[in-house]
Amino acid sequence: MTGPLHDQTVLVIGRGSGIARAVTIAARDAGARVIAAGRNRDDLADAYAGEPGITAESVDLTDEPSIAALGERLGAIGHVVSTASARARGLLADLDRDAIRRSFDTKVIGPLMLVKHLAPLMPADGSIVLFSGVAASKIAVGTMGVAITNGAADVLARSLALELAPIRVNAISPGVIDTGAWDDFGEQRKASYFADISARNPVQHIGTVDDIANGVLFALTSPFLTGQTLHIDGGEPLT
Repeated sequence: MTGPLHDQTVLVIGRGSGIARAVTIAARDAGARVIAAGRNRDDLADAYAGEPGITAESVDLTDEPSIAALGERLGAIGHVVSTASARARGLLADLDRDAIRRSFDTKVIGPLMLVKHLAPLMPADGSIVLFSGVAASKIAVGTMGVAITNGAADVLARSLALELAPIRVNAISPGVIDTGAWDDFGEQRKASYFADISARNPVQHIGTVDDIANGVLFALTSPFLTGQTLHIDGGEPLT
C-alpha cells in the first residue's frame, strides 16, 4: 500500500480499541507495516484479525525487561507511538498513591524506558509520538492526578526531542474524545457530559478518534516538527 508511511514500520502501544485502534488503522492505511503491542498479545491479535499489514506483540510498559525483550524481538523500527494510560482521578483527599504511581509508570516512566530501548533501533529520520492530555493545560478540581501526569509527558517529549535529535519526538494532547473510556459514566451521564463540553467548546462538538489519528499521522510525517505538543482539544482550554 502506498502512502506517506510507505514501507516504514510503526509500533503502536495501546489497546485494540479507541484511539490506539484508530492510530493503528490510519498508519496502516498510510502505507506502514504496523505492530500493535500491549499487555495481552492474544487480545490484540483478535482485535486486528483480518486486518492486513497489522501484527500483534506483547509489552508491559511498567516492566523494563518486557520493554527490552520487545526491542530484541523487533529489531529495526521506524516510528513509535505510545497511547497507553492509567488514569488517577479524584479529589486530593481521595487520591491513591498506587494509582498515581501507575499513572506515571504507564504514561511517563514506561514511555521513557520504551524510548531508551527502542531509539537505538531507529533511523535518524524516525519519530516518536507520546500522549499527553487536555487536563495539563486546563486545570480542574478532581483531575490533579491526570494533569500532573500529562504535564510530565509534555516535558518528556521536549526533553527527548533534544537528546535524541535528529530523531523527532512530539506529543499529542487530546481533549474530550468519544471513545469507550466514557462508557462507565452510564448512557445518561455520558450524554449529559458530552452535551456540556460541546456547549462550551469553541468547536461545539466532541472529538473523534479519527481527529486524534490524523494528528498522529501529521506528527509522524512532518520532518520539520519536533519537541511540540499538538493540542487536539476543540479549544477546551480557552473556556
